[in-house]
Amino acid sequence: MPRQPARTKYRKVQKGSLAGNAKGGNTIAFGDYAIQCIGRGRLTASQIEAARVAITRHLKRKGKVWIRVFPHKPITKKPLETRMGKGKGPVEYYVAQCKPGVILFELAGVPLSVAREAMRLADAKIPFRCRFITRDQAA
Repeated sequence: MPRQPARTKYRKVQKGSLAGNAKGGNTIAFGDYAIQCIGRGRLTASQIEAARVAITRHLKRKGKVWIRVFPHKPITKKPLETRMGKGKGPVEYYVAQCKPGVILFELAGVPLSVAREAMRLADAKIPFRCRFITRDQAA
């Protein structure tokens, strides 16, 4: 089940902007290894879940995984073959907006080679470019 906010102040939000680099969430906080986005874009709740599953399957219940992004933003979509007007469509799914520098996932408790491969598998599920970083490299 993809994640979504438990409750929000407003059901629908405006599109907004994705300009600039990440102001926060751009350093390794919990684990030893991480995947950091270089590109910018929207990461849907199901893409986050697919990447998480790819990581945990490769780790085989070893190590610890932290998900550093959360899909707060609702994306609306009007039904197919609907005429223009009549207001904004219903919420279709939720996304996390990712700017360059944001840490997406962190890992600890596994060797470097295992962590690198797990993050490579997760990167394949993410729609923009990412890179693998380690705690000593980020400092």
